[in-house]
Amino acid sequence: MAVPPPHRAQSAPSHPGTPVAQGPSAQPSAPSRRSFVRAGVGLAAVGGAAVVGAGYFLYRPGNDRQLVFATLGQALHEVERLNAASVYALAPATAWSWSQTLEHCAQSIEYSLQGFPAPRSALFQATVGAAAFQVFALRGRMSHNLAEPIPGAPALNATATDASAALARLHKAVQDFAAHTGALHPHFAYGALSHAQYEQAHAMHLANHLSAFDGRTPA
Repeated sequence: MAVPPPHRAQSAPSHPGTPVAQGPSAQPSAPSRRSFVRAGVGLAAVGGAAVVGAGYFLYRPGNDRQLVFATLGQALHEVERLNAASVYALAPATAWSWSQTLEHCAQSIEYSLQGFPAPRSALFQATVGAAAFQVFALRGRMSHNLAEPIPGAPALNATATDASAALARLHKAVQDFAAHTGALHPHFAYGALSHAQYEQAHAMHLANHLSAFDGRTPA
């Protein structure tokens, strides 16, 4: 169960093989915020739907840890570290609970295997969505509205005080994705992705959400 954040949030401790939180100064090769905004404005020119999509992709919460994961395995390592600690949300980075966040991330992985319930138009996927994924892939992390549900997905459980069911669901989703050898369904925004691209998309998605949490290891 999430508890109120302390007066000053601490970065996640370093673990062997686990990415650590990275601030903006730690990524000199990443595109600047200004250049990314310019790219988003260009994408928004596609049409009215693109304007909405650009705002979704350009969203950047405050007080997040800016984690970077290359694989789902790395993401799960951080999930387990947080879950074993006294996990707490970093306000105002997210309004979701720890359980809701795990459930949402599990949904995203499940839908890549089952099909997304309400995908964006083919035009959106081929323009704004595809371009956004390329930008995220190049810089190694994504930015999106952390309070925005997957279109058409069932509402997240806002009353759960125990995250064990959501954690088990996320683990199963990752295992199912790793074992899947067939075609994957197009991402609701990015469109068609290969298995490797989808793993990167899922890892970036988890990194974005986990960046809004931190935890203290019990003494």
